[in-house]
Amino acid sequence: MTRLGKINLGFNIILIIMSAIMVFPIIWWVGATFKPMHELASLSVIPANPTLDNYISGWSMSSGFTFAHFFRNSLMIGLLIITGAVLSSGFVAFGFARVKFPLRNFWFSVMLLTLMLPSQVTVVSQFIFFSNLNLLDSYIPLTVPSFFGGGAFFIFLLVQFIRSVPRELDEAATIDGAGIFRIYWQVIFPLIKTPLVTVAIFAFIWSWDDFYSQILYISSVGKFTVGLALRMFIDQAEVQWGRLLAMALLSIMPSVLLFFFAQKEFVAGIATTGIKG
Repeated sequence: MTRLGKINLGFNIILIIMSAIMVFPIIWWVGATFKPMHELASLSVIPANPTLDNYISGWSMSSGFTFAHFFRNSLMIGLLIITGAVLSSGFVAFGFARVKFPLRNFWFSVMLLTLMLPSQVTVVSQFIFFSNLNLLDSYIPLTVPSFFGGGAFFIFLLVQFIRSVPRELDEAATIDGAGIFRIYWQVIFPLIKTPLVTVAIFAFIWSWDDFYSQILYISSVGKFTVGLALRMFIDQAEVQWGRLLAMALLSIMPSVLLFFFAQKEFVAGIATTGIKG
């Protein structure tokens, strides 16, 4: 074996060891969902007495609601946020990329500056705003903001792509008598479907994992999302770790499946936005 071959072999061995270290907790997690309570302290990946009790008991819970109820709540919020983000972010990005209006560059810079602000900076003012409107303990604070631009990151992502679209298409549509709305809907929108899929995936995953905002605005158990429902296992006098691990594993399945089935569009959206931007 040549010296280069030995180096490559050693490098591959190191990568395999590091990958095993990173993957082991996930494998143990999956195996732990099938372990009875007294086996959870063991580092063994394969349970000695496998059981489905963690899934059955965890799914039925003890709050008067099954875990399916909380899945429906999270899916409803996620779908509303996806709809708002896809419809509004593309249109706002089109305005910044194509429409000339006073102080356009200034307002675009202000929008980009909001990316640097942590959410904790604005959370107090937002909470007071929704509280004065008597909208607490509802999904409105979680979903309605997505219909007003979808977020600075999504707008910036789409602006970079729209700027790469030839302006001759807009001019041709204008000659045919098309207005701003028609140009966006019939010319630009079909061309940005790939990055919009990326927006949809990001919007769903972020909304699904958004524990902070959900615990801030939602207080009724019947309106709890998956993240808040998982917290109920910890609030009990005796934490049922097996049920918690089992339901936590199920809770990540929607995000994993979404990325699995839409990964080609997701990668294409990121790649084309980065290259053309």
